[in-house]
Amino acid sequence: MTETTAPKTEQAAVDHSADLGHGNSPAAWTTVFVMTLGALVSCIAFVIGPDATLVFWLGIAVMAIGLIIGLVMRSAGYGVGGSKLKNAGH
Repeated sequence: MTETTAPKTEQAAVDHSADLGHGNSPAAWTTVFVMTLGALVSCIAFVIGPDATLVFWLGIAVMAIGLIIGLVMRSAGYGVGGSKLKNAGH
């Protein structure tokens, strides 16, 4: 029986010292909070059933609004490295 092996490929070294900027900023936290609230509303409405269809779509709208709020806050200087922050977000 003959064994076949995959050809070895070289992998580039990963630079782990680079700052990733994980979004630790007021804009990111506000976006996450509002979108999570919208998801919670939509999930509860989904479990309730067809009687809560409007509430489901309102939850979806809240998630979209959360995204818009985050983008506006980032452009206003409250994102990572923004002009309104004292630090770089970390």
